[in-house]
Amino acid sequence: MNRSRIAVLALLAVAAAWGSTFFLTKDLLERMDVADYLALRFAIAALALILIHPPAISKLSRLDRGRGVALGIVYGVAQLVQTEGLRHTSASVSGFVTGMYVVFTPLLAAVILRHRIGRWAWVAVVLATIGLAVLSLRGFSMGTGELLTLASAGLYALHIIGLGAWSTSANAFGLSALQMVTITAVCAVGAIPGGFSLPGGAGDWVRVVYMALIAGALALIVQTWSQAYLTPTRAAIAMTMEPVFASAFAVLFGSDSLTLRMLIGGALVMSAMYLVELAPRRKFEAEVQHLGQ
Repeated sequence: MNRSRIAVLALLAVAAAWGSTFFLTKDLLERMDVADYLALRFAIAALALILIHPPAISKLSRLDRGRGVALGIVYGVAQLVQTEGLRHTSASVSGFVTGMYVVFTPLLAAVILRHRIGRWAWVAVVLATIGLAVLSLRGFSMGTGELLTLASAGLYALHIIGLGAWSTSANAFGLSALQMVTITAVCAVGAIPGGFSLPGGAGDWVRVVYMALIAGALALIVQTWSQAYLTPTRAAIAMTMEPVFASAFAVLFGSDSLTLRMLIGGALVMSAMYLVELAPRRKFEAEVQHLGQ
């Protein structure tokens, strides 16, 4: 199995980890401020990465350090905006609108990096978008929550493009650690105005630690490494499996029932994934030149 195929499977694992956090986050936000929750979550993740390999950040080149800080700022702001948006809209609509990074990624890659996006990539993007809509939407109106979430989707697309251009297998850990430190700083600044509060019970601490270590630190390392071998559009399509996994977890844990919409929507998103893997490889590999050096 080649590295690009392994990278896709790794991103599917990341999407599964992210999908498991939707209902946990929605529940926590009833008791914690958005910025407090995010600052704590990413602080734990940053500390874990630094303790695992302390020299990782110092071994980065000056260029990579600058890139890591830039990526961390984009991701941190995206997290604040998305999580605040979740306060004002349903989890299903939030999942759909966040997934719009699958549309923004090829558009922004074409504009910013001036790279041609192949027709197979666009077909997969359309399939994934329709699948997300069928899976998530139960009616839609553009309000504050939706606008905030849409802005976060654009920022996530920028982050995906940046990782695709700048990450390598050699700098993946250091770049992840520096991003996590930067994300923590961004979220901590957002937490300053209202003061800082901690989770109130053991159950909430378990949720935060899980989301920090598994859906935070580990997921970002895997995403950064994976995008060293994938174009941004291909990575974005793989990550649109997040709401599919979110629905699957909701069914498995008994809070939702399996519906025809879930099956059709999930099948469309998986079809987009399948198309990406079967389409002529040169169409995808030519999309975005890697800019690791």
